[in-house]
Amino acid sequence: MIQAVMGKVLWIDLSKGTFQDEEIDDKMYESYLTGVGLGARLLYDRIPAGADPLGKENILGLTSGFLCGTGALFMGRWMVMAKSPLTGGWGDSNCGGNFAPAIKSAGYDAIFFKGISKKPVYLKIVADNIELVDASHLWGLDAIETETRLIEESGQKRARAITIGQSGEKLSLISGIVNDGGRLAARSGLGAVMGSKRLKGVVLAGKTKIHTDDAAKVKELNKVFMKWFKKGAALEKVMSAGILSNFGKVMRVSPVNMAVAPEMFKTVMKKFGTIAVNVASSENGDSPVKNWKGSGTKDFPVGTHAGKLNPQKIIDRETKKYNCYSCPLGCGGEVTLKGGGVSHKPEYETTSALGSLLLNNDIETLFNLNDLLNRAGMDTISAGGAVAFAIECIEQGVLSKDDVGGLDLTWGNAEAITVLIKMMIAREGIGDLLADGVKVAAQKIGKDSGRYAMHAGGQELPMHDSRFDPGFAVSYALEPTPGRHTNHGYQWIDLFALHSMFPGLPKTKHISLVKSKYDPTDKWVLQVAASKFMQLVNAAGGCLFGVQMGGHLPLIAYLNAASGWDHEPDHYLQIGERIQALRQAFNFKHGIQPLKDYALPDRATGVEPLVSGPMKGVTLDVDRLREDFLRGMRWDPQTAKPTKAALVDLGLADVATEIDAL
Repeated sequence: MIQAVMGKVLWIDLSKGTFQDEEIDDKMYESYLTGVGLGARLLYDRIPAGADPLGKENILGLTSGFLCGTGALFMGRWMVMAKSPLTGGWGDSNCGGNFAPAIKSAGYDAIFFKGISKKPVYLKIVADNIELVDASHLWGLDAIETETRLIEESGQKRARAITIGQSGEKLSLISGIVNDGGRLAARSGLGAVMGSKRLKGVVLAGKTKIHTDDAAKVKELNKVFMKWFKKGAALEKVMSAGILSNFGKVMRVSPVNMAVAPEMFKTVMKKFGTIAVNVASSENGDSPVKNWKGSGTKDFPVGTHAGKLNPQKIIDRETKKYNCYSCPLGCGGEVTLKGGGVSHKPEYETTSALGSLLLNNDIETLFNLNDLLNRAGMDTISAGGAVAFAIECIEQGVLSKDDVGGLDLTWGNAEAITVLIKMMIAREGIGDLLADGVKVAAQKIGKDSGRYAMHAGGQELPMHDSRFDPGFAVSYALEPTPGRHTNHGYQWIDLFALHSMFPGLPKTKHISLVKSKYDPTDKWVLQVAASKFMQLVNAAGGCLFGVQMGGHLPLIAYLNAASGWDHEPDHYLQIGERIQALRQAFNFKHGIQPLKDYALPDRATGVEPLVSGPMKGVTLDVDRLREDFLRGMRWDPQTAKPTKAALVDLGLADVATEIDAL
């Protein structure tokens, strides 16, 4: 057997309360690695077409990455996957923390749940003992309280756990799965799948060793990487929130191409985390404002709004840094809450979704809502999007004040926003409607409210404006999991430096982040490569930020050293393409027509152009962007279905036969 993997997965039938090991052969690992790859292959085969995402036929998978536990840096991510109740197609979500190695230490590369338990339960694995434990006493607790209880009840301080909060229990379609005291696998609505199975949590404390074929080589690779990584200490000392804010202004007005260098990226991430761009992104047009119809310079200016969410103001409340497993960066942190208590530092996506998107500049509200949503296990991006939708529906007369329980629901009203989010978590009043996301809410409200629902395929759009970065217009609409910022955009391509890993790819030419400099005609080759690359990263268990180090992280060398293989880089990029094709085929198997079902709203592409700010008057050439990407992926430009020739070439002839008839 190859090294780095455990050689088996665990199947749990919650309806019957039974457990079964399944051995995985080397060919499967060679084709898919583990992580999202192994999960995609098994779930494509075993979730029947038409399965109810909240029914017994859906399967919930928890996977650890191929490189997790091998000593490789930035390789500590775990993934959850299932048919998404939010989009109706392939659903997966990626999370950090310390749960990934616990899956492998339990002796498995993945754990899969099928069926539905008759009562609330949690899975407990301690050493070699596997059991389903009654969780009735935990039902109703928030996710963080539950995690603490699960670890206590395991009797093992080294145990690691994932849980759902009240949002997942109540089957909110925008709920996620929580670990490490408030870090979420938030997207795709998979907390609702876990809740539908009455699975409150999973706690693991195994003792199985994870083997690396050439541990000395991995250490050597780490040493070389860390020598580069530790450079720039002087830059970190002088880097300030003011400099970052001014950088945003310069990016907005500069007549020359600009991009963030990897050296600057890792410096600001280490000091501030993702919130480093809070003010800069509002200034340069990256942050969506006022439900995507406003601009930062007019509606959320630095002096009165964005500046109040300055990253320095946030890290001034930071009590300690937070590192995920195998991570030298430590972009997370714990912060104090007013009135006592600590919480995870809010991320950029959260500060924008609950800040600029709602014109909310109250930092205390932002801290409290971040903690509240983490405890409930509700996606902060989708929650912010749902509130923005509701506010605009009130503004446009689609909803009345009575419809929202008498709330004075207006832009920037922090008190009303807080009450509404609490209603969403409790599924009370209008909150019951919004708890399933803006697509469902708009369908039920009618009255042309869909114009104000900013989503792709049911998933609320992330906080990177596709008019600012057209690469996101592609990934939000054409990736098998729509509306996700962690796939690829022009900014990410610049930081990946894929040419340094995959000979033959063109060298990145600092892609401009200024509207007048955009020329997508020569970018699609790199965007296609980035799409494949990110699925390779997700199969390896890698962190997006780790591979945004300008090619310095030795991913390919790690894979060969850990496994004992000697594959060329193109072999691994093809694994990423195979995973993408399989995830996209899953969507067709389950009745998704991506070009129609996942199409972006007009605002996101500038069909309704902004009238002020950096993106004033921008309208994207969506047809050209789409056609270039689909051609490069070998997906039919008319349908976005993977072509038969591509599937056969990727060793997926069985999949080609199945979806060819659809």
